[in-house]
This record gives sequence, C-alpha cells and structure tokens, in this order.
Amino acid sequence: MDTDLTFSSRRSPVVCLHGCVASNQPLASNVGLDILKRGGNAADAAVAIAAALAVTEPCSTGPGGDAFCLFYDANTGEIRGINGSGRSPRAQTLDFLKGRGYTAEAPPSPFDALYITVPGAPACWCDAIQLFGSHKLSLQEVLRGAVELAEVGFPVGEVAAHHWANWVAALRDAGKELGGDLLIDGHTPRCGQVFRNPALAQTLKELGEHGKPAFYQGRVAQAIIDVINRNGGVMTLDDLSSHDSEVITPISTEFKGVRLWEPPPNSQGLAALLLLNILDSFPLKAMGHNSSDYIHVLVEAVCLAMTDAQRYLGDPDHVTVPLDTLLDKGYSNQQVQRISMDRAMEHMEPGLMTGSDTVYFCVIDSQGNACSFVNSNYMGFGSGLVPKDCGFSLQNRGANFTLCPNHVNCVDGSKRPYHTIIPALLTDCATESQKPRLLAALGVMGGFMQPQGHVQVLLNMMEFGMNPQRALDAPRVYVHYDHKTDQWLVNLEEGVDEEVAEELRRRGHKVNWPVTGHKRSQFGRGQIITVGDWWNPSVNQADHPSRVLWAGSDPRGDGCAQGY
Repeated sequence: MDTDLTFSSRRSPVVCLHGCVASNQPLASNVGLDILKRGGNAADAAVAIAAALAVTEPCSTGPGGDAFCLFYDANTGEIRGINGSGRSPRAQTLDFLKGRGYTAEAPPSPFDALYITVPGAPACWCDAIQLFGSHKLSLQEVLRGAVELAEVGFPVGEVAAHHWANWVAALRDAGKELGGDLLIDGHTPRCGQVFRNPALAQTLKELGEHGKPAFYQGRVAQAIIDVINRNGGVMTLDDLSSHDSEVITPISTEFKGVRLWEPPPNSQGLAALLLLNILDSFPLKAMGHNSSDYIHVLVEAVCLAMTDAQRYLGDPDHVTVPLDTLLDKGYSNQQVQRISMDRAMEHMEPGLMTGSDTVYFCVIDSQGNACSFVNSNYMGFGSGLVPKDCGFSLQNRGANFTLCPNHVNCVDGSKRPYHTIIPALLTDCATESQKPRLLAALGVMGGFMQPQGHVQVLLNMMEFGMNPQRALDAPRVYVHYDHKTDQWLVNLEEGVDEEVAEELRRRGHKVNWPVTGHKRSQFGRGQIITVGDWWNPSVNQADHPSRVLWAGSDPRGDGCAQGY
C-alpha cells in the first residue's frame, strides 16, 4: 500500500519575524510556539516539543530513548550542546555476552533487552532547561503541553499511524509484543483515531515536579529495571542513578563561507563534516542538481565518509577518535583523489547495521537564540519493552555495538555506542575577534541517512538557491551498505530522472529507483529554520533585513513549521 502516500501538495516556506518552530507533528509545533509566546526561549520550546513528540510519536521517540541538542547563544555567539546518550549496563561486557553464547557472527536480536542502554533523554531535557533555558518558566510549565496531550488525547497523524503499525508488526515478527500502554485494545491506532496515554502523562508530571530523580530513581527507575530483568537484561538501579548528560563543544568545518556545526563523538556528526569536506573540491553547482555527475560524486563521498566514521567513531571515554586528522583538509583532499568520475569505487565495507525512527526539531526565538534538537528510540519502539504504568518504550540503541573484539565500537560495560542522531547549526565563518552569526538550525532524522540528509539540504540551499521548504521537498539520495550482497546500495527517491539512474548503473553503482510512497521514509524527515534569505542568489544581502525567519518542514512527515 506504499503507493497510497502521494506527495502532490506544494508548500510555501513559513516566514515570520519573532519566533519560529519546526517539528514533525503540528500539535507538537503548536506546543513549542506556545512556550515562545509565554516568554520561554528556544531551549524551553525545544524541550516542550521533545515531550510533546514523545506523546504523539511513541513509535519514534520518548523518555526511554536518547537525545542530543546544540544551542546558539545570541548574546555571546557561543555554541554548546548536550550529549544525552546513555551507556550500556556495567555488567554488559563482551565476555558476559560470549558467556551467553553470543558472537560477532551471531549477536542477540536487535530487539533484545540486552541492547537497552540507559535512557538519556529525560536528563537531557532537564539539563537543557537548566543550562540554556530562559528560567522564566519552570520545567513543570514547559512539560504542561505534553501532559495535556497525553491526558486529553490527540488524533494520530497519517505517517505516524503507518510507522506505528509497521514497528508493532516488526516486534511481533521477532516474537515480541508491545506493552498495552501504547496500543488501543491491543491494536495500533489508525490515522485520525484519538489516542490517550495517561501513564505517560503521569511520568511527565513527576519529571516536571521532581526533575531527574523522578526518572532515574524511585518508581519509574524500578519499573525500568523490573521489565529489563524479566526479559534477560542486566541493567541495575545503579546504572540508572549514576547516569548524567555531558555538556559538549561541537565540532565544525568550513564550506564556501559558512560553518556547519555538529555534535562530537560518540555522535556521527563527524560523518557529515567528512562528507562536506570531500564535496568542497567539486563544482557541484555546475554539475546540476541531482544530475548523474552530482549524485555519483555524492555517493562516492558518502561511501568514503561513512566508512571512516564507522571505522573510527566510538565512545571517546573508551577509544581515541583522531578528529584533528580526519577533519584536516589535507586528508579530505587525499580522499578526493580516490574518486573517479567514470566508475564507482571498489569494495569498501563499513561495520554497522542500520536503524532509524527518530524525531528532529528546531526553534529560533525572538532574541535570536537557536536550539537544534533530536530525540530517538532508535528502531521504532526500540526494544518494545514498556515499563509498567510508565507509558513509554525502552530504546535498543545498544544494537549499534559490535561483538568484534578489536573494533572501536565493541560492546563493553558503561560504554556509549556509535550514535546516529545529530542536530546541526549553521553560522557564518567569523574571525576570532567576532562572534559567529547564526544562519540556520537544521536537521534530518533517519539512522545513517542523517549526515547525508544534512549535507543534501544544505547543498540545496548553498549551491542551488532553494528556500528551506524547497530544500526539504527536493528528491533525495540515500546510500547504505547492504550486508546481504556486500555492496553499497544507492536509493533514489521518486523525482530523480530515470536516465540518471541508468547512468549511475552504467558507472557501476547498485541502484534502487524509484523509491515511492511510505518507503520514502528512508530519506528521513527534516526541519530547517534560517535567519534571513542568505541562500537566495538574487538578493543583495547588504540591503536586505536578515531578521526575517524562513522555515520549512519535511513533506515526508506529518509536521509543520509555525511562527509568529
């Protein structure tokens, strides 16, 4: 039934003056906008949206998952962030898993309780409010909109209903049943059906009243440990209570007069920067948008960047990631020499399987602060395990570990896995004496699509002059490694010319074209808010006010941008 989902509507960018939000669900966007109008700032609104999306899209996100955020401070120009990813249980070493009979060739099922890592999202929400929030609104006030959605109920969106059903089916195929808190009489909700989640409302109320201890200690923590231990996991209350977020300094690279900022490892933000560095050497605009030359170069660069990311990227508390070497322009120039315009590169094997289902959203407030935020369960409902009377499922982010002993991402106790979720910010290239000027908050969710999506929508604006909405609307390319065939697979969305697909095949690429309907979800769902129309080549920026906010929301999702 994938062909039932058509993409026929045309959407204008949202333009506004004071504040703007963009998320994957209109009700969540409305919750965030309400926070801005009540005096909250970008961080306050982002946390409100995160909680609202936990209610409206439990098949993608929730308190049982992880989160990352980047925050641009308009007063200082400083960009900081929070790594809200959790660690594996202390007892979950490679020797322990081998003792259970698992090997690199025969690991646990991706939905196994052994792959549940400590949920980092609730701590990230609390810390974002504490570190970056306006302090005009309490956490309780910030979470109130999500609590009301969970208590009163909301009609489920079309795309969310589809993924809700698909992930429940995937869990059942793996011999698992999703907890009843996230079903209606044992069934997934259909599009337009009102869904209520009083258990999640209570969890959010407790978080708002008591902060992090309400989640990582007490009732909720005990419920988490109980359901994990009943299903063969080894997480303890101490694993939960010892969790904390990490304040991070983002990593960045320069591209044609702008600077893209991404979270550092264990996040895969590195992959987006490696990709952009390689592409900087090619005349992309002259090649033409989504031409065979353009997509060929993009695909080759993705293969190089993702192979490096998956070879070197792990938890920096456990391994040394050679960031300076990898991000050096000299290294990217070496990588460029490996690309031939006539033929796809020979075999390059990455090390990880892929998963997706995440939510990305962004906010820019009236003071010029920006918050770029991403929240995820990993594979749909994650493990599918729902702690009793808590209203959310527990992530399976540990499925990104490998059981290969010498790999940087080998499983170990109290270790964070290679993490796919990445929020991004874009600024100008300020000198050391100047503060960087914010240009955009942007992101595209979707497993290993995320760095590829960041770069494609950025190039759509930078090289081809598209406004934020058009940049998201444009057909995308998704490159991933097919472990069954030991080949890189190039997925081309409907809208890419058939002649381009055929030419890519002639050059040696394995091409899947056209990808249509609900299968287009593999290309991610993105949001963009820009400050000014710097991407418009026909406007003299010196004569044009830059305070106008322009925003777009991905047509592949249920969401929208809103401003005032």
